[in-house]
Amino acid sequence: MIQTAAVYVLAALAEIGGCFAFWGWLRMDKPVWWLVPGCLSLVIFAWLLTLVDTSQAGRAYAAYGGIYITAALVWLWQVEGVRPDRWDMLGAMLCLLGAGVILLAPHKA
Repeated sequence: MIQTAAVYVLAALAEIGGCFAFWGWLRMDKPVWWLVPGCLSLVIFAWLLTLVDTSQAGRAYAAYGGIYITAALVWLWQVEGVRPDRWDMLGAMLCLLGAGVILLAPHKA
C-alpha cells in the first residue's frame, strides 16, 4: 500500500508539472521549449500509473484522482502562493476517502 501511495504521489507531481508547463507556455507567455520537459513529465506520469498494483486500469485511475486533487491543492499553495480554504480542504478529504474506498474495497474482479 505504501508503494502504491508513493507511485500516486510521484504521478501527481509529474502530471501537475507537465500540465503546468503547458499552462506556462499558453497562459504565462513562457517560451515554447517549456513543452519539452512538460511532455516528458506527462510521459513519466502515464508510465508511473502502470506501476500501481491492480489489474484494472480504470480503478487505478479512479483511485489516483483523490491523490491528484490533493496534490493540486498543495501545488496551488506552494507554487502559486494561494492558500486553500476550508472548502478546498473538505473537498480534498472527501476525494481521498473515495479514493481509499475504490482502492481498498474487496472487489470481485
